Amino acid sequence: MSAEILINVTPSETRVALVENGILQEVHIERQARRGLVGNVYVGKVSRVLPGMQAAFVDIGLEKAAFLHASDIITHIENVEELDREHLPPADISQLVRQGQHIMVQVVKDPLGTKGARLTTDITIPSRYLVLMPRSKHVGVSQRIESDDERERLRKAVDQFCDDDIGFIVRTAAEGAGREELEQDALFLRRLWEKILERKKRHSKGGMLYEDLNLAARVLRDFVGVEVERIRVDSRLSFQQLQEFVAEFVPQLTDRLEYYEGERPIFDLFDVENEIQRALDRRVQLKSGGSLVIDQTEAMTTIDINTGAFVGHRNLEETIFNTNTEATQAIARQLRLRNLGGIIIVDFIDMQNDDHKRRVLHSLELALAKDRAKTSISGFTSLGLVELTRKRTRESLEHVLSSECPVCKGRGSMKTVETVCYEVMREIVRVNRAYAADKFVVYASAAVAERLLNEESQALAELEVFVGKQIKIQVEPLYHQEQFDVVMM
Repeated sequence: MSAEILINVTPSETRVALVENGILQEVHIERQARRGLVGNVYVGKVSRVLPGMQAAFVDIGLEKAAFLHASDIITHIENVEELDREHLPPADISQLVRQGQHIMVQVVKDPLGTKGARLTTDITIPSRYLVLMPRSKHVGVSQRIESDDERERLRKAVDQFCDDDIGFIVRTAAEGAGREELEQDALFLRRLWEKILERKKRHSKGGMLYEDLNLAARVLRDFVGVEVERIRVDSRLSFQQLQEFVAEFVPQLTDRLEYYEGERPIFDLFDVENEIQRALDRRVQLKSGGSLVIDQTEAMTTIDINTGAFVGHRNLEETIFNTNTEATQAIARQLRLRNLGGIIIVDFIDMQNDDHKRRVLHSLELALAKDRAKTSISGFTSLGLVELTRKRTRESLEHVLSSECPVCKGRGSMKTVETVCYEVMREIVRVNRAYAADKFVVYASAAVAERLLNEESQALAELEVFVGKQIKIQVEPLYHQEQFDVVMM
C-alpha cells in the first residue's frame, strides 16, 4: 500500500491529507484561532466538586470549565499526598479532590459541542517511539506489535531507562528500532518532563505547562510509517521547520519530505478538495449503485445501507450480501475521513443467512484494522444492527467545517410553505381575540406570501370575513421560509 501526505499551510489554517493508493483516507484541520487542546498539560483549579456525578469541574483558563471524572484521577500523584491513599474509596471524588485545590491535569478530549474538555491526572508525554508515564515504573508495549520476540526485545531495551518515578509505553513505530534510537527518545522525554516540573513550580496557581506540537509535526510524529512514500508541503517556512523537526526526531523521513512548488493548489492533487466537500454530504454513493446515509447526532452516529440501483446478478440474498460487503469498506473509510467517534450504529440490509452475517462482520473488522483510532465492534444485535464505538478525541470534520443551520436549527428539514400559511392564519385569529386592531399586516417570505395571495386566497378572504378586518400581505425578502410577523395597525 502506497501512501502520501499533503500538507496545506496558510497563516490562519493548516490542513493535512493522508492519501492511500490515490484515495483520500483522512483529513486533519487545525485553525490558529482554535488549536486543539488534546495532550496539553495545565495546572488547573477545582471550581466545583459534584459527588452525585463522581466528577469535578476544573478551571484551566478556557471559556468552559473542563470535566474531570473520579475514574480519571490517579491517587499516586501529588494532588492527594496529604490523604491516606491506602484507605481511599476508589471512586469517592470528594476525597480525591476538593474545591479550590490546584492540580496538574492533561486534556484527553477537546471541547465538543456544549461539553467542556475532558481531563485526566494520569499525565502521558509522547514522542516518536515512546510515551513517558510519570510516577510509574513499568514498560508497556503497543498491542499492534504482534511478534512476541520483538515485544520482549523492546521491553528489555526500554526497561533500563525506567526508574521508580518514570515508566514508558513502546509505540507501534518502535518496531525494528535500535537501542540507540530508543535511548535518544527516552532522554528527550525525561528532559521534557523535568522542564514541565520546573514550570509547575513557577505556575503553581494555574497556567499551561506543556503544549502539544502543531498539526504538521504531530502528523509526522504520530502516524507516519515506513509505507509513506512522500510528504509534500506547500509552505516554504513550514517546510524548513519540518526539516529541522524531522532531522532531530524522524531522520529516516528526511528524503521523503518535499517542498511543493506546483502551480495547482496542493489539495487539487488526488481530488482532495472535492472529496472534503463530499464528506459533508449525508449520502455516500457506492460503486455498485447502492448508498450509505450517514446521520450525525449528539448522542450517536447512524449509518443506513441501501441497495439503490444495484439489482445483482443471481438472487436477492446474494445482492444484499454483496452490497453489505461493499459497504463495510466505505464505512471504514468514512469513519476515518469524517473523524466520527463515540457510538456508531450501522443498519445493514437484513440478511437471513448467518454465514453472510459472519462474513460481513469479518469484512468490517478487516477494513477497520487500518484505522489508528481504537474501534470496538459488538456484532449484530437482535434487531440486525451492528453497534461499534470509535475513540473520539477531536471534533468531527462536520463540526470543524460546518455550523448549525439558522433556519432549521439542526433538524435537517423545514416546515412546508402550506404549514406556515396555516400558522399565519391561526396567529391572526389569536391576536384578534387578544387585542383590538383595525387591520392586520402579515410580513412573510416570498414563497409564503405568494401562496397566501394565490392558492390560499379564498381561505384568506374567509378569514377576513371571520375577523371582520382587512388583512394585507407584505413580502419581506430577508425572512426565511418559517419566519413571519403579524402586525396590528
